[in-house]
Amino acid sequence: MNGLLSGLGLGDLENVDIFADPSKKPEEQEAAQKHVVQEKDFLYDKALVCPVCDAKFVNKIMKTGKAKLLGTDRDLRPVHEGIDTQKYDVLLCPQCGYAALSRFFTQVTSTQAKFIREQITGKVQLHEYKGETYSYEDAIERYKLALANAVVKRGKNSEKAYICLKSAWIFRGYAKQLEEENSQANADKIKEAQQMEEIHMQNAYKGFMEASQTESFPMCGMDEMTIDYLLAVMALRYKEYDTASKLVAAIITSPTANARTKDKARDLKDDILAEMKKNK
Repeated sequence: MNGLLSGLGLGDLENVDIFADPSKKPEEQEAAQKHVVQEKDFLYDKALVCPVCDAKFVNKIMKTGKAKLLGTDRDLRPVHEGIDTQKYDVLLCPQCGYAALSRFFTQVTSTQAKFIREQITGKVQLHEYKGETYSYEDAIERYKLALANAVVKRGKNSEKAYICLKSAWIFRGYAKQLEEENSQANADKIKEAQQMEEIHMQNAYKGFMEASQTESFPMCGMDEMTIDYLLAVMALRYKEYDTASKLVAAIITSPTANARTKDKARDLKDDILAEMKKNK
């Protein structure tokens, strides 16, 4: 393709990058142009202190605002360009095996720490995460550990439900990655990942339903209207149309729900009606 300055007989100048930094050497400019953003570029190693055993350790953490948000799935799973951010939301102490979602990591009582030391530490099998990024297999293991810790420390239903929801998202991302590899050998892995997404989503639905009746809001950083919307999406997934319709109606008529949530609820209402009509 001709450059912006082509046809002037100016040699190399005809194909020059007109916005190049003249203070940089040509080889530096070429390297900058060739650089492709990789998953590791969104991450940094953060030093942490375990609230259970006081050990110092390092986990890979997302750089704030680095990844571009492309949109969200209907169940609010965020989709970013170049990275699945959900892979990096579990913090794990390699010394005692304590793991939790980042928002809950420091929220451990002395009694809960005791339960973890008794039932997790010394029993769990841990391995080192040596790569520059966490693979989906790594993330799946870390979410399992977070859920195990939440159960052992007798965490709230909302926390366990949130871990299950995010685990479902992880398995969805894993299945999509396997599909993109387009390998026949991945067929069984894809099916298993989809099955595990379903199992975790069912548990998330059950947990959030129970939590919404017994816990106060906000819940896992989400207000009541967001939780109701999420439950409505799940109810539709499991063809519980009455439940989904009631939740959506409550959002649309709520004086506290913001315009964005109401718009999503209206779209979901249309989907519910379409599904009901199709399954008559």
